[in-house]
Amino acid sequence: MVVAFITYLKTNKLKSYIMEELFGSFSLGLFIMQTILFLALVFLLKKFAWKPILDAVNEREEGIKNALQSAENARKEMQNLQSDNQRILHEARIERDALLKDAREMKDKMVADAKNEAQAQGLKMIEQAKAAIESEKNAAMAELRAQVSNLSIEIAEKLLKEELSNKEAQTKLVEKMLGDAKLN
Repeated sequence: MVVAFITYLKTNKLKSYIMEELFGSFSLGLFIMQTILFLALVFLLKKFAWKPILDAVNEREEGIKNALQSAENARKEMQNLQSDNQRILHEARIERDALLKDAREMKDKMVADAKNEAQAQGLKMIEQAKAAIESEKNAAMAELRAQVSNLSIEIAEKLLKEELSNKEAQTKLVEKMLGDAKLN
């Protein structure tokens, strides 16, 4: 298609007019002046425009790198914080378990101490009761002995009165007592 268009232009008068205008009026001085202006424009752009443009691009690139690095650092810091949180949580659970264990041990010790104290108090009360019973028993025995001895004396008194009222019985009793006294 391009070839057909070029062929069409060759055959057309327009082509010859354009070619004649472009190449027919070619001026070497104008060409050199345009080249010098173009090179001056490139030099000025390089000196004044390229440097700020490149600096801005480099600055932007550096900002992006810094932002990426900051994001990576923040991610690492978050991971560290998460691991620290996990560690702190683990330590707190261990401490809680230790406190609960200590509390259970203390409760068991208090219960055991209370049982031991209750047993000691019970044994003390039993000993006191036994002592009181023994004391009461001894008092009752002493009272019983006193009553028995009083009864025995009263019986002996009555017997002696009865025996001593009879002369013959008195003589027998005195002889018997003398006989017993000799034997001892």
